Amino acid sequence: MDLIVQKYGGSSVADAEKIMKIAEIVAAVKKQGYNVVVVVSAMGKTTNQLIEMANKISKNPPRREMDMLLSTGERVSMAVLCIALNELGIDAISLTGSQSGIITNDRHNDARVIEVRPFRVQDEIEKGKVVVIGGFQGVSYKRDITTLGRGGSDTSAVALAAALNAERCEIYSDIDGVYTSDPAMIKEAKHLPVVSYQQMQEMSQAGAKVLNAQAVQFAKDAQIAIYARSTFQPGKETIIRHLSPEIPKGVKAVVYEKDIVRVVLRSKDIVQNFKRLAKIFEDKQVPIKELNFAEGSSEKSKVSFIVSLSNVYGWESIKEELVNIFGKKIEFYLQLGTVSLIGEGLNRDNTILLDTINLLNNKKIEIKGITTTSFRTSLLIKRELVEECVKICHRKWIEESIELPE
Repeated sequence: MDLIVQKYGGSSVADAEKIMKIAEIVAAVKKQGYNVVVVVSAMGKTTNQLIEMANKISKNPPRREMDMLLSTGERVSMAVLCIALNELGIDAISLTGSQSGIITNDRHNDARVIEVRPFRVQDEIEKGKVVVIGGFQGVSYKRDITTLGRGGSDTSAVALAAALNAERCEIYSDIDGVYTSDPAMIKEAKHLPVVSYQQMQEMSQAGAKVLNAQAVQFAKDAQIAIYARSTFQPGKETIIRHLSPEIPKGVKAVVYEKDIVRVVLRSKDIVQNFKRLAKIFEDKQVPIKELNFAEGSSEKSKVSFIVSLSNVYGWESIKEELVNIFGKKIEFYLQLGTVSLIGEGLNRDNTILLDTINLLNNKKIEIKGITTTSFRTSLLIKRELVEECVKICHRKWIEESIELPE
C-alpha cells in the first residue's frame, strides 16, 4: 500500500474547528487506500506565545530549556488531531519526534537531523493506523529534546518521507504554493507551478517562509517531490522536484529577510581573533553566513559576516559579551535586511547585477553588501528599505519580463 506523508501548519491548525477539518481530509485519504503519516505544527500562535512568556522571565533563556518549552506546542496539536481522527472512526496514534526516531545533533533551537529511525512509525502503520507526529522536534544523541528551527516541521515531514520511502510529501499551509515574492507584500506576485530543489533551497535560505531549506535538502537527496498546497483552498500547487538546468538565465523570484545584523571584526592578528569569535558563536549556537575576509596592513585586516536573528534568543546579552571580549575591534551594524534575486545562471555574466545596482542607485537605496551564488544574488540594505526594494526588483525582473506559465 502506497504511503503519503502530509504536513499541516500555519493557520491550518489554528483552532479545534480547523483541526477537525484536517481530520476529515486525512480520513478521506486513508479511505482511498493510502497509508498516511501526518506531521503537525503548533496550533496558531502558540510558539510565539511561548517565546514571549520565556522572554518575560529572562532576556537570555537557556537554549536547552527553550527546546523543552517550545516542543510542547506540537504535542498539543498532534494529540488533538488524533482525538479528532478517532472520533471519525479512523484509528490514529500520536508520536513525538523522539518517539518517531528523529535523531539530531546536539544543537538547540536549530538542530540538524542526522538520522531517522522510524521503527515505531512503521509498526503502527502495519497495524493500519494513521500516525500523527509532532513536527519541529527530535532528540539528540545525548537524549535531549531538540527543536529544528524556523520551518522545522517541514524538515520533520520530508525526513520521515525519505526514511519511509513515501510516494510523496505534501506540505499544507495557508498559502497555495510558492510565489515569485511574498504575496502578502507584493500583490502582483506570480504563482510558480514547478520549482527546482536548488532554487527552492536558495529561496528558503534567503528568507522565504514557504519551505525550510533543510527539508528541501532531504527531498533532493531522496529524490522525493514536495507538493506545496493550501489546506482549505485546493486548486493550485507548487511541485518542488529535480529540474534540468535551464538554458535561459533570469530572475525567478525576489525574497527578503528583515532581522539581520552585520558583524565586523578588525584586527592585526585577524585569523586568531576570528577563530576565537567563531568559537563563541558556535558555543552560543548562533549560525553565521555570508562570510568575507579581507587582509590588510596593520589594523586594517577584517572579517565580516551576517547573522539572522530569527532563531537567536538573547542577542543583546551575546552582543554585550562580545564587546567585553573584543572591545573596539568588533562592530555591529543593526536594523539591516537582505533582498535576494533567485534564478538560474545569475552569475554567468554581470548584467542582472549591474542593472539592479543602477536601478537601486537611481532610487537612492544604498547597498551595504553584495553576495552571489549560482542561483542567488543578495543585497544588504537598511531594514526600513526592504519592502520598497522588493517591489522595485520584482517590478523590474518579474512583472516587466516574460510572463511565467500558470
